[in-house]
Parts: sequence; C-alpha cells; structure tokens
Amino acid sequence: MFTGQYPLARNRRMRSDAWSRSLIQETQLLPQNLIQPLFIVEGQNQRIDIPSLPTVQRYSVDVAVDVAKEAEALGIPCVAIFACVEASDKSEDAQEAWNPNSLACRAIHAIKQACPNLGIMVDVALDLYTTHGHDGLVVNNSVHNDKTIEALIKQGLNYAHAGADALGPSDMMDGRIRGLREALEDDHFYDTKIFSYTAKYASALYGPYREAVGSSGTLAGASKLTYQQDPANLQEALREAQQDIQEGADMLMVKPGTFYLDVIQLLKQTYQMPLLAYQVSGEFAMIQAGSSLGYIDGKRVMLEALLSLKRAGCNGILTYGAIDVAKDF
Repeated sequence: MFTGQYPLARNRRMRSDAWSRSLIQETQLLPQNLIQPLFIVEGQNQRIDIPSLPTVQRYSVDVAVDVAKEAEALGIPCVAIFACVEASDKSEDAQEAWNPNSLACRAIHAIKQACPNLGIMVDVALDLYTTHGHDGLVVNNSVHNDKTIEALIKQGLNYAHAGADALGPSDMMDGRIRGLREALEDDHFYDTKIFSYTAKYASALYGPYREAVGSSGTLAGASKLTYQQDPANLQEALREAQQDIQEGADMLMVKPGTFYLDVIQLLKQTYQMPLLAYQVSGEFAMIQAGSSLGYIDGKRVMLEALLSLKRAGCNGILTYGAIDVAKDF
C-alpha cells in the first residue's frame, strides 16, 4: 500500500509533463475499441440527416460501403447494421426479417464484398420488421417468448448466410442465445459470433434511434417493460449474463452504456467475459445538443464518456461517433 507522505511524495510530479502522464495512463481508448453503427435505407447515393441525431445520417447501401471503407481505414474493426425497413415491408409476423434479399442482407453482402476483413455485426430483433414495433411476435396482446425465438433463429441464419460475422440479439427473450447458437452450429456457422444484448434496459434514451429507423410511431399494445430490464435492477443483470454465457454468447453487452457503468463493472468483475457497451442515441444526442448550444466542449465530453465506459470494463463500444472520434487519434 502507498504510504508516502508530502512533501517527499508528490502525486503531481507524474502529472507535470505530457510524456509522464502518457506513461501512467491507466485506461486507453483506441479506434480498435469502437464499433460504428450504420443506418441503411433503400435507394442510391442517399445521405439523409436525422434531426434528433445531429451528425448522424441514414445511408443507402452504396454509400454505406464507402462509410465502411472509411471506418476500416481509421482502424475501426467492426460496423453494426440497422436497416430502416419500408412500411410496406413490415408485417405482424416480421417475415421480411428472413428475406434473403432484404435491405439488411444486401447491405451485409455489399460491405463484406468491399471490406472482407471488416467485421459486420447485425442487430437481431423483430422491432424493425413488425407493424406493432415490438422486438418479438405479439400473441393476445403479449410478446410471445418461444414463438419469437423461432422467428429470431430464421432471422439470424438469414444474416449469417448473407455474410454477417456477428449477430447482436437485442430482443431480450429468454433462451434466444441457445436457440441461435444451436441453429448456427447445425448450419455449420461455427465461427459466427453472438454479441448478446445481455442487459438491455427499458430506457427512455432510445427515442432518437427509433426516429432513425422509423419505428417511433409504431409501438402498440404490450409495454417493452415486459421483456426489457427495469432500470432500477442491478442483480438481475448477473442472472441474464450467466444464462447468456451458458447458452453460448461470445460477448456480453450493456445498453445503454454511460448511465449503467455500475452494471458494466459488476459484469466484468464477476464473469471476466468480453464486454460491449452501447452508447445509445439519447446519450449521444445529449452530448451533441450541449455542444451545439456551446454549453460543453463536445469532442472532449464525447471522449470522456467513452473513456468512462472503457474504464468500467468494456472491451468495445458501439457509438455513433466512432468515425469522428477515430479521426482525432
């Protein structure tokens, strides 16, 4: 234990120069720790601003390929695909989710063709494909766990066949990791990774994301509180993580990120598993809004927020600012 006393011991000595501060820096954030989400839309040469997510755009597949190339050149190892599904392609049973020619599959295929060494993660849940906006299939005004798993398996295999390297189940159904893992094994996708949204909280911070993917006005019926975690609960995340690990998850994820640093730290200390956090749209938008109003230095606050996630125990972070942050390294 440190027992030095002032003035012989001066903690400020090692802070006095840039080189010595660098030498003892405990937490380092690098481009290789970041994942860039990409919102994909139909069309050609499309770059569409998202009002509630300043600096973030929706991209057509051709433009998304260029953005993926930029991310890879900056040292970002992975992009995450979120398809903005046309209303005409949505249904109560989410059949478009396992269409091999879906927008998401076309984006996965095109990016993998252009960037074969870049990781491609894709969100696995039904909310983008359902008319009611829920992450699963609704039966008698309730999201049906086991029927949803059957649909998620078809969706996940569809993405794996398209070339996805990692599936990100964000639905929070019980047993979906086992279902996906067994299906991937049976179909010989032995190396396809599962980045499980292990502790996905029923947060008020998802609003800008729902606008971005066009699902903000569709949510109907049962509350997402019936399957996403209560923000008041910490120990519940341990049970979710233990189950996901036993069922074959390769990485665990906490979502949102910055508001749940205690959850991240507890999961890392308990299981020593590879761990992701998602700096969600509301967290990102607050920083951008504060920066645009001149209240904060947006770049410094963004870096500080991401460092807090890394310091808490994250190996990787999904953030809409990945490319912009990586440019500053």
